Amino acid sequence: MIPWLEKDTPFPDVSEALTEAEGAPGLLAAGAELSASRLLDAYRNGIFPWFSENQPVLWWSTDPRMVLPTAEFKISDSLRKTLRKVDQSMRTGGRWQVRFDTAFESVIRACAAPRERSSGTWISEEIVAGYCQLHALGYAHSSELWLDNDLVGGAYGICIGRMFYGESMFARTTDASKTALAYLVEFLRDQDVELIDCQQETNHLASLGGRTMPRTTFISHMKSAIAQPAITHWVPRLMFYEPA
Repeated sequence: MIPWLEKDTPFPDVSEALTEAEGAPGLLAAGAELSASRLLDAYRNGIFPWFSENQPVLWWSTDPRMVLPTAEFKISDSLRKTLRKVDQSMRTGGRWQVRFDTAFESVIRACAAPRERSSGTWISEEIVAGYCQLHALGYAHSSELWLDNDLVGGAYGICIGRMFYGESMFARTTDASKTALAYLVEFLRDQDVELIDCQQETNHLASLGGRTMPRTTFISHMKSAIAQPAITHWVPRLMFYEPA
């Protein structure tokens, strides 16, 4: 029911993705490879890879699309306390530090590690290699939370122009992934990035301010955003969160 992609086969239009009635809503195509050029072509067209071990590469374009507007990111009281602590530490050279792009491969491998109540991961060695290529080319970025120079949380994704495509997060201590995401969101907001693509709807993303939008609306915004100049200087800013 879906096309098989060879190395030089172009992606079909996203309107051809399967619907809920067809049993795999958003599934568009299978096959091809995870080269940097193929991945960039996918993201520029609102398509992303998602597949399990022992499956071929599967390409998706979900409708509706889950997005996180950077202006609507929700910060709980407990997270706000953590952010104030980390922010103070960053100002004084303390134990907690947030960094961007200093350990990209470590972040993606941490995201791929087994988790509680999960039997596997979609982040295969093929995914790691492809996204590390994108990082080397300046398209893939990581937000990292460090404690005493140990990586304890992070998030990563792809940025083209002023469009950020979120991929995954991990945490080894309380609120670590949310902290890394909060600094990333604050940075992106400063850089006039209005939406973070979250691909698929989850309750966790909704609790952070994520919401769905029709695929056509998402594609329209995305096309405008990726045409904007690329962000050239990735450095987290101090957030100075004050008590509510």
